[in-house]
Amino acid sequence: MGAPTADTDDGHEACSSERPVGSVHSDGGTAGTPAAGDRTPRAALVGLRNGLRFPGRPKLWFEVLLIGVAYWVYSLVRNAVPEQKASAMHHADQIWDLERSMGLGLEHWANHVVDSAAWLIVGMNYYYATLHFIVTIGVLVWLFRSHPGRYSPARTVLFATTGIALLGYYLYPLAPPRLMNGGGFIDTVVVHHTWGSMASGDLANVSNQFAAMPSMHIGWSTWCGITLVVLAGRRWVKVLGALYPVATLVVIVATANHFWMDAIGGLICLAAGSGIAYAVHGRWPHRFPRMPLARPAAAVPPAPDPVREEPAGGPASEEPVEEPVGAEPAARRTSLGAGAARSAPDADELQPSGVQL
Repeated sequence: MGAPTADTDDGHEACSSERPVGSVHSDGGTAGTPAAGDRTPRAALVGLRNGLRFPGRPKLWFEVLLIGVAYWVYSLVRNAVPEQKASAMHHADQIWDLERSMGLGLEHWANHVVDSAAWLIVGMNYYYATLHFIVTIGVLVWLFRSHPGRYSPARTVLFATTGIALLGYYLYPLAPPRLMNGGGFIDTVVVHHTWGSMASGDLANVSNQFAAMPSMHIGWSTWCGITLVVLAGRRWVKVLGALYPVATLVVIVATANHFWMDAIGGLICLAAGSGIAYAVHGRWPHRFPRMPLARPAAAVPPAPDPVREEPAGGPASEEPVEEPVGAEPAARRTSLGAGAARSAPDADELQPSGVQL
Protein backbone atom coordinates (compact mmCIF):
# COMPACT_ATOMS: atom_id res chain seq x y z
CA MET A 1 0.00 0.00 0.00
CA GLY A 2 1.19 3.51 -0.76
CA ALA A 3 1.79 6.19 1.82
CA PRO A 4 -1.41 7.93 2.89
CA THR A 5 -2.16 11.40 1.57
CA ALA A 6 -4.06 14.21 3.21
CA ASP A 7 -6.55 16.19 1.13
CA THR A 8 -7.03 19.88 1.66
CA ASP A 9 -10.35 21.73 1.57
CA ASP A 10 -10.03 22.42 -2.14
CA GLY A 11 -9.07 18.94 -3.22
CA HIS A 12 -5.29 19.30 -3.49
CA GLU A 13 -3.10 16.77 -1.76
CA ALA A 14 -1.28 18.15 1.24
CA CYS A 15 1.52 15.60 1.11
CA SER A 16 2.18 12.83 -1.34
CA SER A 17 5.48 11.12 -0.77
CA GLU A 18 6.69 12.71 2.43
CA ARG A 19 5.83 11.41 5.87
CA PRO A 20 3.20 13.60 7.54
CA VAL A 21 4.50 16.20 9.92
CA GLY A 22 4.64 15.00 13.47
CA SER A 23 4.37 11.30 12.61
CA VAL A 24 6.26 9.08 14.99
CA HIS A 25 8.84 6.50 14.04
CA SER A 26 9.03 3.15 15.74
CA ASP A 27 11.82 4.49 17.94
CA GLY A 28 9.63 7.30 19.22
CA GLY A 29 11.18 10.14 17.18
CA THR A 30 9.19 12.53 15.00
CA ALA A 31 9.53 12.23 11.24
CA GLY A 32 12.27 14.45 9.82
CA THR A 33 12.85 16.14 13.15
CA PRO A 34 15.99 15.97 15.27
CA ALA A 35 15.75 15.31 18.95
CA ALA A 36 14.98 18.22 21.25
CA GLY A 37 18.08 20.19 22.19
CA ASP A 38 20.08 18.95 19.18
CA ARG A 39 22.42 21.80 18.15
CA THR A 40 24.41 20.05 15.44
CA PRO A 41 24.70 21.48 11.89
CA ARG A 42 22.60 18.58 10.64
CA ALA A 43 19.83 19.51 13.04
CA ALA A 44 19.99 23.13 11.83
CA LEU A 45 19.72 22.00 8.21
CA VAL A 46 16.82 19.69 9.01
CA GLY A 47 15.08 22.54 10.83
CA LEU A 48 15.61 24.87 7.87
CA ARG A 49 14.31 22.24 5.46
CA ASN A 50 11.22 21.68 7.58
CA GLY A 51 10.62 25.42 7.68
CA LEU A 52 10.74 25.59 3.88
CA ARG A 53 8.83 22.39 3.15
CA PHE A 54 6.20 23.00 5.84
CA PRO A 55 5.85 26.81 6.09
CA GLY A 56 3.85 28.16 8.99
CA ARG A 57 1.45 31.07 9.04
CA PRO A 58 3.22 34.20 7.73
CA LYS A 59 3.67 37.14 10.08
CA LEU A 60 2.28 40.44 8.81
CA TRP A 61 5.02 42.70 10.16
CA PHE A 62 7.74 40.48 8.72
CA GLU A 63 6.13 40.27 5.29
CA VAL A 64 5.60 44.04 5.06
CA LEU A 65 9.22 44.61 6.07
CA LEU A 66 10.49 41.93 3.68
CA ILE A 67 8.56 43.26 0.69
CA GLY A 68 9.62 46.84 1.42
CA VAL A 69 13.29 45.93 1.74
CA ALA A 70 13.18 43.65 -1.32
CA TYR A 71 11.65 46.35 -3.52
CA TRP A 72 14.12 48.92 -2.22
CA VAL A 73 17.04 46.61 -3.06
CA TYR A 74 15.51 45.82 -6.45
CA SER A 75 15.14 49.51 -7.32
CA LEU A 76 18.63 50.27 -6.02
CA VAL A 77 20.28 47.53 -8.06
CA ARG A 78 18.18 48.22 -11.15
CA ASN A 79 19.05 51.89 -11.14
CA ALA A 80 22.69 51.25 -10.25
CA VAL A 81 23.26 49.33 -13.50
CA PRO A 82 25.33 51.60 -15.75
CA GLU A 83 23.22 53.19 -18.46
CA GLN A 84 25.08 51.90 -21.47
CA LYS A 85 23.29 54.07 -23.96
CA ALA A 86 25.20 53.02 -27.07
CA SER A 87 24.80 49.33 -26.30
CA ALA A 88 21.12 49.79 -25.36
CA MET A 89 20.36 51.58 -28.62
CA HIS A 90 22.21 48.92 -30.61
CA HIS A 91 20.23 46.17 -28.91
CA ALA A 92 16.97 48.01 -29.62
CA ASP A 93 17.85 48.15 -33.31
CA GLN A 94 18.61 44.42 -33.23
CA ILE A 95 15.26 43.55 -31.62
CA TRP A 96 13.31 45.82 -33.96
CA ASP A 97 15.04 44.43 -37.06
CA LEU A 98 14.43 40.85 -35.87
CA GLU A 99 10.73 41.44 -35.28
CA ARG A 100 10.24 43.08 -38.64
CA SER A 101 12.13 40.30 -40.40
CA MET A 102 9.56 37.89 -38.94
CA GLY A 103 6.69 40.15 -40.02
CA LEU A 104 5.77 40.78 -36.36
CA GLY A 105 6.91 44.35 -35.88
CA LEU A 106 3.52 45.48 -34.50
CA GLU A 107 4.73 48.02 -31.94
CA HIS A 108 4.83 51.06 -34.26
CA TRP A 109 1.32 50.41 -35.62
CA ALA A 110 -0.17 49.77 -32.17
CA ASN A 111 1.51 52.86 -30.72
CA HIS A 112 0.09 55.22 -33.35
CA VAL A 113 -3.37 53.65 -33.51
CA VAL A 114 -3.95 53.80 -29.76
CA ASP A 115 -2.45 57.30 -29.50
CA SER A 116 -5.14 58.59 -31.85
CA ALA A 117 -7.72 58.03 -29.10
CA ALA A 118 -6.63 60.36 -26.31
CA TRP A 119 -8.92 58.85 -23.66
CA LEU A 120 -7.62 55.36 -24.42
CA ILE A 121 -3.93 56.15 -24.38
CA VAL A 122 -4.25 58.26 -21.23
CA GLY A 123 -6.01 55.35 -19.54
CA MET A 124 -3.22 53.03 -20.65
CA ASN A 125 -0.59 55.40 -19.27
CA TYR A 126 -2.19 55.26 -15.83
CA TYR A 127 -2.69 51.51 -16.15
CA TYR A 128 1.04 51.12 -16.84
CA ALA A 129 2.02 53.36 -13.93
CA THR A 130 -0.28 51.99 -11.22
CA LEU A 131 -1.75 48.51 -11.72
CA HIS A 132 1.70 46.95 -11.93
CA PHE A 133 2.03 47.58 -8.19
CA ILE A 134 -1.59 47.66 -7.04
CA VAL A 135 -2.61 44.28 -8.47
CA THR A 136 0.59 42.53 -7.41
CA ILE A 137 0.31 43.78 -3.82
CA GLY A 138 -3.42 42.97 -3.85
CA VAL A 139 -2.76 39.35 -4.84
CA LEU A 140 -0.10 39.05 -2.13
CA VAL A 141 -2.56 40.37 0.47
CA TRP A 142 -5.25 37.96 -0.76
CA LEU A 143 -2.84 35.04 -0.50
CA PHE A 144 -1.82 36.14 2.99
CA ARG A 145 -5.41 36.24 4.19
CA SER A 146 -7.11 33.43 2.26
CA HIS A 147 -4.27 30.99 1.44
CA PRO A 148 -1.67 31.41 4.20
CA GLY A 149 -0.32 27.90 3.65
CA ARG A 150 0.59 28.77 0.04
CA TYR A 151 1.75 32.33 0.62
CA SER A 152 5.46 31.64 1.28
CA PRO A 153 6.15 29.46 -1.80
CA ALA A 154 4.12 31.80 -4.04
CA ARG A 155 6.06 34.78 -2.70
CA THR A 156 9.31 32.92 -3.38
CA VAL A 157 8.32 32.61 -7.04
CA LEU A 158 7.79 36.36 -7.29
CA PHE A 159 11.03 37.23 -5.51
CA ALA A 160 13.12 34.77 -7.54
CA THR A 161 11.60 36.04 -10.79
CA THR A 162 12.45 39.62 -9.91
CA GLY A 163 16.00 38.71 -8.89
CA ILE A 164 16.65 36.99 -12.21
CA ALA A 165 15.36 40.06 -14.05
CA LEU A 166 18.16 42.11 -12.49
CA LEU A 167 20.66 39.94 -14.35
CA GLY A 168 18.88 40.73 -17.59
CA TYR A 169 19.11 44.47 -16.98
CA TYR A 170 22.85 44.15 -16.43
CA LEU A 171 23.69 41.67 -19.18
CA TYR A 172 21.43 43.03 -21.90
CA PRO A 173 20.72 46.78 -21.61
CA LEU A 174 17.89 47.65 -23.97
CA ALA A 175 16.29 50.95 -24.91
CA PRO A 176 12.46 50.94 -25.09
CA PRO A 177 10.91 51.70 -28.50
CA ARG A 178 9.97 55.30 -27.51
CA LEU A 179 13.68 56.15 -27.04
CA MET A 180 14.94 54.68 -30.30
CA ASN A 181 16.73 56.99 -32.68
CA GLY A 182 14.57 57.47 -35.76
CA GLY A 183 12.08 54.82 -34.74
CA GLY A 184 9.12 57.16 -35.05
CA PHE A 185 7.53 55.99 -31.79
CA ILE A 186 5.47 58.30 -29.57
CA ASP A 187 6.35 58.74 -25.89
CA THR A 188 2.72 58.87 -24.78
CA VAL A 189 3.49 60.05 -21.22
CA VAL A 190 5.38 63.09 -22.49
CA VAL A 191 2.87 63.92 -25.24
CA HIS A 192 -0.24 63.62 -23.05
CA HIS A 193 1.35 65.00 -19.86
CA THR A 194 0.32 62.09 -17.69
CA TRP A 195 2.24 61.12 -14.56
CA GLY A 196 3.65 57.92 -13.20
CA SER A 197 6.20 56.63 -15.70
CA MET A 198 9.58 56.12 -14.04
CA ALA A 199 11.24 56.41 -17.44
CA SER A 200 9.68 59.62 -18.75
CA GLY A 201 9.58 63.23 -17.65
CA ASP A 202 11.22 64.34 -14.38
CA LEU A 203 11.43 60.81 -12.96
CA ALA A 204 13.66 59.69 -15.84
CA ASN A 205 16.65 61.13 -13.99
CA VAL A 206 16.27 58.65 -11.10
CA SER A 207 15.40 55.55 -13.10
CA ASN A 208 17.40 53.36 -15.45
CA GLN A 209 15.76 54.01 -18.79
CA PHE A 210 17.51 51.11 -20.51
CA ALA A 211 16.11 48.29 -18.33
CA ALA A 212 13.46 47.11 -20.80
CA MET A 213 14.58 43.48 -21.09
CA PRO A 214 12.97 41.53 -19.47
CA SER A 215 9.59 43.14 -18.85
CA MET A 216 8.61 42.73 -15.20
CA HIS A 217 5.20 44.17 -16.08
CA ILE A 218 4.67 40.86 -17.87
CA GLY A 219 6.51 38.76 -15.30
CA TRP A 220 4.48 40.11 -12.37
CA SER A 221 1.14 40.25 -14.20
CA THR A 222 1.51 36.64 -15.38
CA TRP A 223 2.35 35.56 -11.82
CA CYS A 224 -0.83 37.31 -10.65
CA GLY A 225 -2.89 35.78 -13.43
CA ILE A 226 -1.71 32.22 -12.84
CA THR A 227 -2.22 32.55 -9.09
CA LEU A 228 -5.80 33.74 -9.52
CA VAL A 229 -6.68 31.18 -12.20
CA VAL A 230 -5.37 28.28 -10.12
CA LEU A 231 -6.50 29.30 -6.63
CA ALA A 232 -9.50 31.62 -6.94
CA GLY A 233 -12.88 30.04 -6.31
CA ARG A 234 -15.10 32.36 -8.33
CA ARG A 235 -15.20 32.05 -12.08
CA TRP A 236 -15.25 35.78 -12.81
CA VAL A 237 -12.06 36.21 -10.75
CA LYS A 238 -10.40 33.44 -12.75
CA VAL A 239 -11.44 35.17 -15.98
CA LEU A 240 -10.02 38.51 -14.83
CA GLY A 241 -6.83 36.75 -13.80
CA ALA A 242 -6.47 35.22 -17.26
CA LEU A 243 -7.12 38.55 -19.02
CA TYR A 244 -4.81 40.63 -16.84
CA PRO A 245 -1.44 39.64 -18.43
CA VAL A 246 -3.00 39.88 -21.90
CA ALA A 247 -4.19 43.44 -21.24
CA THR A 248 -0.78 44.28 -19.78
CA LEU A 249 0.93 43.09 -22.95
CA VAL A 250 -1.29 45.39 -25.05
CA VAL A 251 -0.52 48.32 -22.75
CA ILE A 252 3.28 47.95 -22.69
CA VAL A 253 3.37 47.70 -26.49
CA ALA A 254 0.88 50.51 -27.21
CA THR A 255 2.66 52.94 -24.88
CA ALA A 256 6.01 52.09 -26.56
CA ASN A 257 7.58 51.11 -23.24
CA HIS A 258 8.49 47.60 -24.41
CA PHE A 259 8.90 45.40 -27.44
CA TRP A 260 6.76 42.31 -27.39
CA MET A 261 9.96 40.29 -27.17
CA ASP A 262 10.59 41.89 -23.78
CA ALA A 263 7.45 40.07 -22.67
CA ILE A 264 9.05 36.76 -23.74
CA GLY A 265 11.98 37.63 -21.52
CA GLY A 266 9.60 38.26 -18.61
CA LEU A 267 7.98 34.85 -19.10
CA ILE A 268 11.39 33.15 -19.15
CA CYS A 269 12.26 34.83 -15.85
CA LEU A 270 8.96 33.67 -14.36
CA ALA A 271 9.60 30.09 -15.47
CA ALA A 272 13.08 30.16 -13.94
CA GLY A 273 11.76 31.73 -10.72
CA SER A 274 9.11 29.02 -10.48
CA GLY A 275 11.79 26.36 -10.85
CA ILE A 276 13.83 27.91 -8.04
CA ALA A 277 10.79 28.02 -5.77
CA TYR A 278 10.07 24.35 -6.54
CA ALA A 279 13.64 23.41 -5.64
CA VAL A 280 13.45 25.37 -2.38
CA HIS A 281 10.00 24.27 -1.19
CA GLY A 282 9.75 20.83 -2.79
CA ARG A 283 6.33 21.42 -4.38
CA TRP A 284 4.50 23.93 -6.56
CA PRO A 285 2.70 26.61 -4.52
CA HIS A 286 -0.77 25.31 -5.35
CA ARG A 287 0.19 21.82 -4.09
CA PHE A 288 0.51 23.11 -0.54
CA PRO A 289 -2.58 22.97 1.67
CA ARG A 290 -4.61 26.13 1.97
CA MET A 291 -3.99 26.42 5.71
CA PRO A 292 -0.45 26.12 7.12
CA LEU A 293 0.85 22.74 8.10
CA ALA A 294 1.70 22.16 11.75
CA ARG A 295 5.36 22.65 12.50
CA PRO A 296 7.19 19.41 13.35
CA ALA A 297 7.27 18.84 17.09
CA ALA A 298 10.50 18.07 18.89
CA ALA A 299 11.11 14.36 19.23
CA VAL A 300 10.58 12.97 22.71
CA PRO A 301 12.63 9.85 23.56
CA PRO A 302 10.43 6.87 24.42
CA ALA A 303 9.95 6.06 28.08
CA PRO A 304 11.88 2.94 29.14
CA ASP A 305 9.95 -0.21 29.92
CA PRO A 306 9.48 -0.70 33.65
CA VAL A 307 12.01 -3.15 35.10
CA ARG A 308 10.46 -6.00 37.00
CA GLU A 309 12.05 -6.50 40.36
CA GLU A 310 12.97 -10.04 41.23
CA PRO A 311 13.56 -11.57 44.64
CA ALA A 312 17.13 -11.73 45.83
CA GLY A 313 17.12 -15.47 45.53
CA GLY A 314 16.52 -15.49 41.78
CA PRO A 315 13.56 -15.49 39.43
CA ALA A 316 10.09 -15.59 40.83
CA SER A 317 8.80 -19.06 41.62
CA GLU A 318 6.56 -20.55 39.00
CA GLU A 319 4.73 -22.76 41.45
CA PRO A 320 0.97 -22.49 41.10
CA VAL A 321 -0.79 -20.27 43.58
CA GLU A 322 -3.50 -21.90 45.55
CA GLU A 323 -6.88 -20.27 45.07
CA PRO A 324 -9.76 -20.24 47.50
CA VAL A 325 -12.24 -23.08 47.20
CA GLY A 326 -15.07 -22.14 44.83
CA ALA A 327 -13.21 -19.28 43.14
CA GLU A 328 -13.11 -19.04 39.35
CA PRO A 329 -9.91 -20.14 37.64
CA ALA A 330 -7.48 -17.23 37.01
CA ALA A 331 -7.42 -17.91 33.27
CA ARG A 332 -11.21 -17.47 33.08
CA ARG A 333 -11.12 -14.25 35.09
CA THR A 334 -8.43 -12.87 32.78
CA SER A 335 -10.43 -13.85 29.72
CA LEU A 336 -13.55 -12.17 31.06
CA GLY A 337 -11.64 -8.99 31.95
CA ALA A 338 -9.97 -8.68 28.55
CA GLY A 339 -13.14 -9.44 26.61
CA ALA A 340 -15.69 -7.46 28.59
CA ALA A 341 -17.19 -6.18 25.35
CA ARG A 342 -18.52 -9.65 24.52
CA SER A 343 -20.49 -12.16 26.51
CA ALA A 344 -18.66 -14.79 28.54
CA PRO A 345 -18.15 -18.06 26.63
CA ASP A 346 -19.66 -21.32 27.70
CA ALA A 347 -17.49 -24.13 28.91
CA ASP A 348 -17.76 -25.87 25.52
CA GLU A 349 -16.47 -22.75 23.75
CA LEU A 350 -13.23 -22.91 25.70
CA GLN A 351 -12.19 -26.07 23.84
CA PRO A 352 -9.37 -25.38 21.29
CA SER A 353 -10.71 -25.10 17.75
CA GLY A 354 -7.70 -24.01 15.71
CA VAL A 355 -6.09 -20.60 14.97
CA GLN A 356 -8.11 -17.99 13.10
CA LEU A 357 -6.58 -14.87 11.39
